[in-house]
Amino acid sequence: MSILSEFKEFAVKGSVIDLAVGFVIGGAFGKIVSSLVADVIMPPLGLVIGRVDFSKLAVPLSSGTAGKPVLLKYGLFVQAIFEFVLVALALFAMIKVINRVRRPAPAAPAPPPPPTKSEALLGEIRDLLAKR
Repeated sequence: MSILSEFKEFAVKGSVIDLAVGFVIGGAFGKIVSSLVADVIMPPLGLVIGRVDFSKLAVPLSSGTAGKPVLLKYGLFVQAIFEFVLVALALFAMIKVINRVRRPAPAAPAPPPPPTKSEALLGEIRDLLAKR
């Protein structure tokens, strides 16, 4: 089998195509979450805690070679943490829904086990006594 035919067989497998679709959708979903965090959640949060714009929070470390200050932008890091938490929550919710939909119907209850020898004998004795 040639390398080209092996690659073709690998590339058209369903799992590879599913992975590619998931990757593309994940990238688009990441942009949506980034916008949600940066444009919807962070501005009101900044207002609540004192008119802070998280994207501009930084600590100057020193001056660079071009005279520009070298900044430690911890505000962007805080914003990235919020994005991660939101993505994780959204994926958790999606997986919970998918698992609920996929969950098989409950199986029928198992029939009771057959009676033991002593139970069968006791049943026969009961039946004989009931006839008298």
